[in-house]
Amino acid sequence: MLERLAGILRRRREEEEEYEPERLPIRRCMPDYHMGLYEEEIIEREEAGWTNDPVDPPSKTTRDIIHDNVFTYFNLIFAILGLLLIMVGAFRDLTFLPVIILNTMIGIIQEIRAKNVLDKMTMLHAPKATVVRNGRKRVIAVEDLVIDDIVIFKAGNQICADAIVEHGEVQVNESLLTGEADEITKKKGDILMSGSFIVSGECHARLEKVGADSYISRLTLEAKAMKDGEQSEMIRSLDKLVKCVGIAIIPIGLILFIQSFFLNEESFRSSVTAMVAAVIGMVPEGLYLLASVALAVSAVRLAKRKVLLHDMKSIETLARVNVLCVDKTGTITENTMKVQGFRATRHYDKETMPPLKGIIGDFAQSMSKDNITMEAVQTYFQKRTGRRAQKITSFSSEFKYSSATFEDGSYVLGAPEFVLREDYPEYEEEIREEAAKGYRVLVFGSCDETPDGRELKGKVTPLAYIMLANPIRKEAPKTFAYFEEQGVEVKVISGDNPLTVSEVAKKAGITGAENYVDAATLTTEEEIRQAVLKYTVFGRVTPAQKRQFVKALKGAGRTVAMTGDGVNDVLALKDADCSIAMASGSDAAAQASQLVLLESDFSCMPSVVLEGRRVVNNIQRSASLFLVKNIFSFLLSIFSAVFMITYPLEPSQVSLISMFTIGVPAFFLALEPNKNIIKGHFLTNVFLKALPAALTDVLAVGALVVFGATFSVSPTDISTAATMLLAIVGFMILYRISQPMNRIRVAVLAGCICALLFCSTVLNQLFAITDMSAECVMLFVVFSIATEPVLRYLTVLVGSAKSFYDKVKGKIFIGKKAGEEA
Repeated sequence: MLERLAGILRRRREEEEEYEPERLPIRRCMPDYHMGLYEEEIIEREEAGWTNDPVDPPSKTTRDIIHDNVFTYFNLIFAILGLLLIMVGAFRDLTFLPVIILNTMIGIIQEIRAKNVLDKMTMLHAPKATVVRNGRKRVIAVEDLVIDDIVIFKAGNQICADAIVEHGEVQVNESLLTGEADEITKKKGDILMSGSFIVSGECHARLEKVGADSYISRLTLEAKAMKDGEQSEMIRSLDKLVKCVGIAIIPIGLILFIQSFFLNEESFRSSVTAMVAAVIGMVPEGLYLLASVALAVSAVRLAKRKVLLHDMKSIETLARVNVLCVDKTGTITENTMKVQGFRATRHYDKETMPPLKGIIGDFAQSMSKDNITMEAVQTYFQKRTGRRAQKITSFSSEFKYSSATFEDGSYVLGAPEFVLREDYPEYEEEIREEAAKGYRVLVFGSCDETPDGRELKGKVTPLAYIMLANPIRKEAPKTFAYFEEQGVEVKVISGDNPLTVSEVAKKAGITGAENYVDAATLTTEEEIRQAVLKYTVFGRVTPAQKRQFVKALKGAGRTVAMTGDGVNDVLALKDADCSIAMASGSDAAAQASQLVLLESDFSCMPSVVLEGRRVVNNIQRSASLFLVKNIFSFLLSIFSAVFMITYPLEPSQVSLISMFTIGVPAFFLALEPNKNIIKGHFLTNVFLKALPAALTDVLAVGALVVFGATFSVSPTDISTAATMLLAIVGFMILYRISQPMNRIRVAVLAGCICALLFCSTVLNQLFAITDMSAECVMLFVVFSIATEPVLRYLTVLVGSAKSFYDKVKGKIFIGKKAGEEA
C-alpha cells in the first residue's frame, strides 16, 4: 500500500495542477513565530473556512449506518419475495419478514451504540497540537488549527498540515508519503509535508495549507478505496460466501419456478411459495449481521478496557497471531528511564579538565527533551559550567548519537558501537560488564573533528560511561507467561545493546531470552531471514531492520503483531499484520497502529487476545448453524430440479426452523466466552462443521419425499414431516456445536426446543404445521431414528476426508520445500 501511495504522490507532483478549493479571501498577515496569531485573526480565518477539518469523517454517521443496514442486496431480494407472496395472497408465508426487520434493527442499534462509545473515546484521545497564539503556548485539537497558525513540532509528532519552518531545525521522515525511510533535515524556510513525522529536534512552523488543501488529504481521498478493500479473513470469507449465494439464488429460483409452474403444472401460488421457500433457505440473512454485531460489541468491550480500535479487523488478526514483536522500552519496561550512575574512563583527567558532571550537564542542557533518554540525562546531570553550544545535532534513531560543539571542542553522546566505531573492541569488555547488569550503556566522549550533520568524523575519545535503566513492568512476567502458554512466540527487537536487552528479557520471563544477536552483524536479507527464526532477542536494530524483520517473519508464514511507541517503529507497525501502540508514545506510532493501549499497559494484551478469540470462535461456531440451512436448501433445490419435484417446504416452515435452530441460539452463542486457539481458515472450518448435518438433512428430506410419493402421502403432510425432521437434525447439530455444555447453553437449547414446540402446536396455522396421516407418522418416526447414525457416520467420513487431504497436502509441501533447498 505504501508503494501505491508513493506512486500517487509522484503522479500528483508530475501530472496534476495544484488543486485549490474555493475559499473566502482573507488578509494573510504573516505572524511572528514568538507571538503567533491573535484572536481576531483566528476568528477571521475560521469564518473564511481556512480550518484544518479532515477530508474524511473519523467514523460513519448515523445516517450512513441506517442506509448501509437497510439498503442491502439481500433486503432487496426479501422485498421482492415479499411482494410476490402478497401478489399470490400467501400472507401466512410472510413470517420471514419480521425476522428480517428485527435483524436490520438489531444491526442498526448495535452499530450506533458502538459508534457512540468509540466516538467519545476518539474525541478524548484525538491528535493534539501545541500552537502559539497571542504569544502563549496552547494545546488544541489538530482540526481546530487554522492557516498561518504557528505550531511547535517535536520528536514523535506527526505533521498535521503542510507547514513552513520558521525557527529551529528538525529531522523528518517522509516514508508514509514517499516510501523512503531516509531522514531529511528541515531548516528555516523548508516545507514540512503533512503525513510525515518528526524524528528528532524541535521547530516552530507556520501552517501553509490546511484541511482539504494539505497533501495528506489528497492522498487520503485516493487511498480510501484501497483502505475500504482491506478486510480480515473472516469478513473476506463472509463476503465471498454472500456474493456466491447472491449470484446463485437468481438462476436457481427461476429454474424451480419454471419447473413447478410449467412442467409440473402446479398453481401459480404453489410455484411462487415453493420458489420463495428455496431461496429463503439459501440466503444467510443473519450471518453477516451476526459478525458485524459481534465485532461492534467487542469494540465496545475493549473500549471499556481502555483499548482504542482504529481498525475492526485487528480483533480477528490479533487472535490469530503466533509471533509477537515487542520493544524493550515501553513494553517490557516502563516508558520512563533513569540514570543509574556514570563512571569516568581512563581518558578523563580531572586535574586538567573541567568537572565531568559539568561537561555532560552543558551538553545535556543544549539538547531538547525529544526522547526519554535525553530527559533522563538532563535530570541527572544538572550541574553546569555555563558554556553554550554553538552547534548541535539531535539524536537520530538511525545513527544513534547526538553531538554538540562548544568553543573548546565537540562532544558526542550515543550508543558505544556507533560512537566508537572501529575503536569499540578496545572498550568492549568494560561496556559489556555494565550491560550484563541489565543497564543501557551510553558513551560520552570528545571528538577531534566537528560532526558534519549526520556524518561523525574523526576519532572519539570516551570520557565516561553513563548507565541507564527502565524499571520492568510488574505485570510483564505474567503477561509473557500467558503468551507462551498460548503458543505465541515473543521476539524482542530493540535499538539497545543486545546483552542489555537479553538481561532485561530474562528478568521479564521471556523464553529463549539468552538467544540474542547484534542486528548490526546482519547485513543481507538471507541472514535476517535465518536470524528471525533462530533468535529471540535482537539488539542494535535500526528502523529499516525492524521493517525487514516483520517482512521476514510474514514471509515465513507467521502472523505477526508488532508493538511500538516511537517514531522509529512506524514503518514496522504499518507492515505488521496487527499493530499495537502505547498512548504514552509518539503521535505518529499511535496514528499508524490498529490498536492503541490508552493507559500504555501491556498487561491488558491477554484480555484483548481473548476478546478476539471469543469473537472469531463464536462467529465460526454460529456460522456453521447458518451454513447447514444454506447447504441443505441449495442441495435440495438441485434435487428438486433434477427429479422434477416441487420444493417440499413452505417459506413459513423455513422461517420457523431458522428462528429456533439457527437465529436465536446463534446470537446467544456469539456472546459467550471462548478461549480456544484459532486454527485453520474460517470458511473451511465452518463448511466442514456444517456439511455432515446439511447432507443428513438432504438425505432425510429427499428420502421422505420419495417414499411419500411412493405411498401416496399428501404433500402437506410431507412438508410438516420434513419441517420436524429438519428441526431434529438442527437441534442435534446445535447440541454438538454447543459442547461443552454449561447452564447458559442448556437453557438456550431447552428454550429453543420449547419455543419450537409451542409454535408448532399453538401457532401451527401460522407456520403451516398440520396433522400427519398414519403413513406419514410412520415414515417420520423411521427417518427420525435414522438421522442420528447418519449424522454420526457422515461426521466421521468428512473428518477422515479432511485428515487424508491434510496428509497429502503436507507431503506435497515437504517435497516442494526439499526441492527448493536442493
